[in-house]
Amino acid sequence: MKGDMPEKRDIFNSKTGFILACIGSAVGMGNLWMFPYRVGQFGGAAFLIPYFLFVIIIGITGVIGEMSFGRAMRTGPLGAFKKALERRGKKHGDIIGLIPIIGSLGIAIGYAVVIGWILRFTVGAITGALTNAEESGAYFGEIAGPLGSVGWHFAGLLITFLIMYFGISKGIEKVNKVMMPAFFVLFIILAIKVITIDGALDGYKYLFLPDWNLLAEPKTWVYALGQAFFSLSLAGSGTLVYGSYLKKNEDVVASAKFVALFDTIAAMLAAMVIIPSVFAFGLDKASGPPLMFITMPKVFKLMPAGQLFAIIFFIAVLFAGISSLMNLFEAPVETLQNRFKLSRGVSILIIAIISGSVGLLVENGDNLGIWMDIVSIYIIPLGALLAGIMFFWVCGTKFARQQAQMGRVKPIGPWFEPMAKYLFCGLTIIVYILGIFYGGIG
Repeated sequence: MKGDMPEKRDIFNSKTGFILACIGSAVGMGNLWMFPYRVGQFGGAAFLIPYFLFVIIIGITGVIGEMSFGRAMRTGPLGAFKKALERRGKKHGDIIGLIPIIGSLGIAIGYAVVIGWILRFTVGAITGALTNAEESGAYFGEIAGPLGSVGWHFAGLLITFLIMYFGISKGIEKVNKVMMPAFFVLFIILAIKVITIDGALDGYKYLFLPDWNLLAEPKTWVYALGQAFFSLSLAGSGTLVYGSYLKKNEDVVASAKFVALFDTIAAMLAAMVIIPSVFAFGLDKASGPPLMFITMPKVFKLMPAGQLFAIIFFIAVLFAGISSLMNLFEAPVETLQNRFKLSRGVSILIIAIISGSVGLLVENGDNLGIWMDIVSIYIIPLGALLAGIMFFWVCGTKFARQQAQMGRVKPIGPWFEPMAKYLFCGLTIIVYILGIFYGGIG
């Protein structure tokens, strides 16, 4: 045995490494692609008020819960759900634990296609093909068409799995210690540049001066809830499995606060780069999914030194995307390692074959949208709900408090039990229902 961790089980070497890995898992396309679009769609600052509120509520309950659950059981969702039900004398928790695993793998398969697009856009920015293209829509259409980016898709998978092969401490932790600080530095550079652009002020006004009437719109609250929920990567999988690699003496509550804080900062940085830029050049602030891949390249074409800033932008986005993809794949990889006692290399190879094969079927942008909607609406929030029920209800709030308190000097306040057991689980049910009703809210 190694301390109180299972023999041969890899662990995060430092609190900083764990937090950066969790920030990396949370900071992804939800922050950089969807968040600026939602801000533009739902009234700028009016959207931010409920968004911040939900981040606080979900961040100090759901994230703490998944981290603590994983660390308590020292395994991923399959083993954690199994152990939780065994505490009540019940069987087949591992079957229920398949749901978040399937969700994590399903999202990762689709996400990998987008990483391929980002990789191609990054190389296109470096070579000048992106900014020299006559029509940004046509440039993206060629990439997002049927089998339009297979080589880049597989290259993104190769980079991701190669990092993962080296394990938690020597692979995921070490790379995130470089990629996440670099991501924030690059976006800060972009944000400073945007300040200097004529016409950007209108974008800042839209972003920070709320239209209070929009707060009366139910959709503003619905989509703010969905954005906060999905932005924090709550799925009963990735955060849980990262928690299983965490040392017992680390403060989970503090770690969760850092993750929620920096995830929000990343989203705001993205909005502060994209929204003022779009305003400055008279483009559509609520252009939806094309915002990153069509609208922003148009911005860079019009911007002085646009190619340089296109390079900075897409490298930063690539770093965020790969860090998130590693987290999504870690849950199914850990499941194969733990359940079937396979080596990490063999487990990664199996997941690579599955993700690459199925990924070819969703290479078309239209197919990808349908695939991601199905997984994100019906499976991801269900996985998060089941993890919450298993930890806060099946294991019980007394056990949950003990596990969350472990490694923390200051006692957790009396807010923990009602917020975790009722408010978080209740909000997750609401996310699930509203997602089905609206056809996706995250």
